[in-house]
Amino acid sequence: MHSGEPEQATRKAMDLVRMAVSKVGLLNPLPEIVVGVQQSALVIGGGPSGMTTALELADHGFPVHLVERSNLLGGQARFLYNTWKGEPIGPALQEMDARVRSHPLITLHMESTVTDAEGFVGNFKSTIQSPRGPQAVDHGVTVIATGGKGYTPTEYGYGTADRVYTSIEFDKLTMMGDRRINDAKTFVFIQCVGSRELGRMYCSRVCCTHSVQAAVQLKEQDPTREIFILYRDLRTYGEREELFKKAREKGVVFINYELHGKPRVTQLDPRQLEVVVWDHILHEPLRIVADAVVLATAIVPSSANADLARIYKLSTDADGFLLEAHAKLRPVDFAGDGLFMAGLAHYPKSVDEAVAQAKAAAGRAITVLSSDRIGLESTKATPVLANCDGCALCLDVCPYHAISLVEEATAEGSRSSHIQVNVAQCKGCGMCQATCPKDGVYVAGFSMEQITAQVKAALAL
Repeated sequence: MHSGEPEQATRKAMDLVRMAVSKVGLLNPLPEIVVGVQQSALVIGGGPSGMTTALELADHGFPVHLVERSNLLGGQARFLYNTWKGEPIGPALQEMDARVRSHPLITLHMESTVTDAEGFVGNFKSTIQSPRGPQAVDHGVTVIATGGKGYTPTEYGYGTADRVYTSIEFDKLTMMGDRRINDAKTFVFIQCVGSRELGRMYCSRVCCTHSVQAAVQLKEQDPTREIFILYRDLRTYGEREELFKKAREKGVVFINYELHGKPRVTQLDPRQLEVVVWDHILHEPLRIVADAVVLATAIVPSSANADLARIYKLSTDADGFLLEAHAKLRPVDFAGDGLFMAGLAHYPKSVDEAVAQAKAAAGRAITVLSSDRIGLESTKATPVLANCDGCALCLDVCPYHAISLVEEATAEGSRSSHIQVNVAQCKGCGMCQATCPKDGVYVAGFSMEQITAQVKAALAL
């Protein structure tokens, strides 16, 4: 910023050096912090992400506890039939299921949930509640892959009008050869059902591709079919653009609608529906008599996210999805060390993206598990017991829940309180030091004396 002002740049450099020298004279050696590592993992969620993570870790020689709350592995992928590339999902899931169940290093906990947890990176202890009762498990890392679920629509006649289906239901009926689908000639797909509107503003990302793919398949089965896709913004990103191009070539009609002018669906008779949508090109309502209406519903976070966020002290975004430490630099890590995420628990994504993220989470977990000890940063919060009176203000602001309150008996027989810092959980962020009104805690290397010395040096006092 001083490229054109060399004299000011030199003056600033001198100030910085003077400040650094004034601080160095007050520094104390910081002890090396090393903790042991329990070389095993806990993976929560038995969908494609969870199974991929468990297999990656187990194949690298680390014992894994895989927790799944239902009685089946596979998660939401069990209701899908093909990837956007046309690859069958069922056989891949069956192979993954068989590998998980037969792997000697994977302990499977079916119909189970995690109810409690304590500890820090390398040394977690979680309580798994199963039909056989609670079980405590020691592990070095935790990977959360609890998945998501489909939104249940409350509009467009779903649940009241016949032949109105969600995308998942439509896939199931198509695979079963249901006559209502096989005999149908006119299909209407409605996008963004439950997505990108008040209360759920995010895009579910996979819905557009799924609808376009289904439309192409319907046209390939019978080119005389009329297929309409009513969309707000079409997002067939990356190589998926080829699907959109193919759909246009085959005659699929795409009609844009706005949030304030949603399509209206009315049951005409048991076999037909009327869909009315405002056509922004014709500038008039377009009436479509359809044999089937397919709703591309939102992906919503699993209800387990909130419980696990409380148990493991994790952050979630405004929509209830788990929040990563940094979208670019630490996309599969949580803010707390030793905790990782994968799949729909993080955000809506396709199966191939969920599996790729699971492999990334396994790779990050292996960096912890590959050693029996792990060194931590020495810049940690340090209590000043002479000043601390146990007011607990720092407990409220610590984002990593690294501070606890300890009571001790005094020589006079009374009891006093003071804080205690778990150095493995502390990140040295300084929130506690900034909050404490009594100088009862400071971050090593940033004591009030050191900071004051720097300020005086900057001001040349």
